[in-house]
Amino acid sequence: MQKLPIGIQSFVKLRNDDCLYVDKTEVIHRLITSGTTFFLSRPRRFGKSLLVSTMEEIFKGKKSLFRGLWIEDNWDWTTTCPVIRLDFGGMALHTPEALVRSLKASLKEIAQANEIVLETEDVAHQFRELIHKLHQSKKQQVVVLIDEYDKPIIDNLTDLEKADKIRAILHAFYQVMKAADEHLRFVFLTGVSKFSKVSIFSGLNNLIDITLEAQFAAICGYTQAELESCFDPYIAELAQKHECSKQEAIEKIKYWYDGYSWDGETFVYNSFSTLMFFRQQVFKDHWFATGSPTFIVNILKEHNDIQALLEPIPMQAERFDSFDIQTINPRILMFQTGYLTIKKIQKNAFGELRYILGLPNEEVNRALTAHLFAAHAAIDVADVDTTRSDMMEQLLDGDPKSFERNLQAMFARIPNQLWGKDEKYYHSMLLLWLNMLNFKVDAEVNTDKGRIDAVWTWNERVVIAEIKYAAANNDDNDGNKARPVSTNALLNTALKQIRKRRYYERYAGENKRIALLGVAFAGKEIACRMEELS
Repeated sequence: MQKLPIGIQSFVKLRNDDCLYVDKTEVIHRLITSGTTFFLSRPRRFGKSLLVSTMEEIFKGKKSLFRGLWIEDNWDWTTTCPVIRLDFGGMALHTPEALVRSLKASLKEIAQANEIVLETEDVAHQFRELIHKLHQSKKQQVVVLIDEYDKPIIDNLTDLEKADKIRAILHAFYQVMKAADEHLRFVFLTGVSKFSKVSIFSGLNNLIDITLEAQFAAICGYTQAELESCFDPYIAELAQKHECSKQEAIEKIKYWYDGYSWDGETFVYNSFSTLMFFRQQVFKDHWFATGSPTFIVNILKEHNDIQALLEPIPMQAERFDSFDIQTINPRILMFQTGYLTIKKIQKNAFGELRYILGLPNEEVNRALTAHLFAAHAAIDVADVDTTRSDMMEQLLDGDPKSFERNLQAMFARIPNQLWGKDEKYYHSMLLLWLNMLNFKVDAEVNTDKGRIDAVWTWNERVVIAEIKYAAANNDDNDGNKARPVSTNALLNTALKQIRKRRYYERYAGENKRIALLGVAFAGKEIACRMEELS
């Protein structure tokens, strides 16, 4: 079993240390022979830096590193190119001045390695000078590889004035490459987001965005075939440890970590999560835990966009290029940062593309919903986890009183100023919570007799729920305070509605135990009642 390359972003180190490498050189060859200037967006920790490092060694002609890989016999190793590789992930980005200093230091280091003296002072001028002098001294066009081009802006999105100053610096810097076209052999930029309306790429009008191109859909991440062939010894070890078949092990790994797609057809595993899982052999949120989801969670909370986690999201193709630092679309942000992915692509009667977005896998679903609920309830994520398993068992076993107590305790934690003023708030919060209990949640299910508020399924168990809400005091038509509606009356109404409209018929005959669940919110009074369908 080869060593797992966890945290290794250097292709040289990976190969010299005999780590496992999923061969991506054929698709890399397809890219670097198909044009000059490209951009690729992928979420963090998805293998972008290793991809850039691999390209660097190809252009430098390091054939020995590619022994046994596809490209070994499919590349002219006698011709090498000078490479300028810039990694914003390793730079100081906290101020515009720090960014300029870091850029200058990186350019100076590359110049010294190639025995070149930079005579200009402005950072953009230094970049231009380095490109020209490298081409002149090496007699070969220059390759420019820029990793995490957008990190200086992403890291400063909470300070829009600072972010805009950084944007201006990057605009001038990247614009150098347009004027230096005759000196460039290949240009490749990676990042998380493709900004619009901020003029970062206006100087690179020949830039080809391959993010959504089907032929490069698997350039990062692992396909199902790659997982089963390259990680076969690890899968066998896992199956033995858990006393299950290899196929059962594969299906569970797929459920947790597969599901990312940028063309709606090719699906890949999150590479970091997969590597960490095979190392620890524990199903949990490996990738999610390494980042700081606070910014994403706060954006979703601000837009009250809980439904984005529960239902497919249709989006027009042109929306993917509309990431603007002044007006952030939460769903575009979720897609670009890896919390949503393309599940399928549809065409309308006019041939226009429509992308259907959804959560990629169980890792993202479980972690993101827990963090989002904690943010809404102003509690710690650890507190969310403490009652998760208890409430799941209560729903499965038909224990409404215990479930009701936990539900009341859960909502009691929410500060007074955060309580919603309408049914939608309570409906969304309950759906979010039950989604965290590992149930398959279907919200607002349509039947021939009406619309069910929610259905939760787990193996042989089906719970059909109707949620009713009333304000603490209902005004009558004359504006007078009416008598408060009791939770008991709301529960009677909810369960009567389920039986009258026979929502359960949709699930009859599936050999499942069906329970009817009414949940009532009367102001801040909470109650629920569960009845087994006899």
